[in-house]
Amino acid sequence: MINRPRPDKKRLRRTMMFMNAQKPGLIKDAYIYGSDSIILDLEDAVAENQKDAARFSLYHALKNIDYGDTEVIVRINGLDTPHWQEDVRVCVAGGADGIRIAKCENAEMVRQVEAAVLAAEREFGVEEGRTLLMAALESPMGIMNAYEIVTASDRMLGCAISGGDFRKSMHVQIQRGGVEMMVARGQMLLAARAAGVQCFDTMYPNIDDMEGFKAEVIQNHQMGFDGKSIVNPKQIAFVHETFAPTEKEIAYAEKLVRGCQAQADAGIGVYTVDGKMVDIPFFEDAKRIIALAKACGVYHGDL
Repeated sequence: MINRPRPDKKRLRRTMMFMNAQKPGLIKDAYIYGSDSIILDLEDAVAENQKDAARFSLYHALKNIDYGDTEVIVRINGLDTPHWQEDVRVCVAGGADGIRIAKCENAEMVRQVEAAVLAAEREFGVEEGRTLLMAALESPMGIMNAYEIVTASDRMLGCAISGGDFRKSMHVQIQRGGVEMMVARGQMLLAARAAGVQCFDTMYPNIDDMEGFKAEVIQNHQMGFDGKSIVNPKQIAFVHETFAPTEKEIAYAEKLVRGCQAQADAGIGVYTVDGKMVDIPFFEDAKRIIALAKACGVYHGDL
């Protein structure tokens, strides 16, 4: 039986790849593709009369497959269904790293899932607090309540927008450039940053349109997302490359960290780098870039 270490709320999550929890052939070696996280889906990917079979498959995968450094999150069925509570019990008993709350619209929904998770941890002898949560925002109400949702539990690692359901609720179709979701993406990002949690964009539905996919990933990065939901292994490499700091960004961050630290050690209260005034937020962001570069495996310095 596999015993996974306690998950890290702040770990690197550039990619979250969805996989049908009902299909052992798909999930048995999902870790080989190199996605930072995988989402084993009990919700939309599983037919209504196959929910029990999917949970059975999920439990045995969690207990017997070593996913290594790949984080394992499970998307449970919505709280308006009769399935979600048993989904939670199986996730916790199996040792999933986290649970993705589908169609989350308010803080009370988070608290309901949190209570069920805690009860399951106690039932199955799992360390209390081990199982993380994330919220999928799929409606205007979910977006409007984003901040209260992501601050509803200490288990919360972040939130993600679900494009398909959100577009349906807004009576719009997918557009090049993402204008139909720009406001929602921005509001969700603001809520996540205010709460200090991570934020993820929706999957790109056309896996054969790599040009459109790449354009959306670049936009996600420019907007400030931490990562992206994906549906195919061929999407992983570009997302990881895009979300990793560039050599130029790393070099400047190093210069900021070294310069500011040297001046602080010398008792100088006003920081200057290359003759320019630099305040504390610049210094903190430089440290964030170095940490991100390390996590991405592209930093080779000594800071």
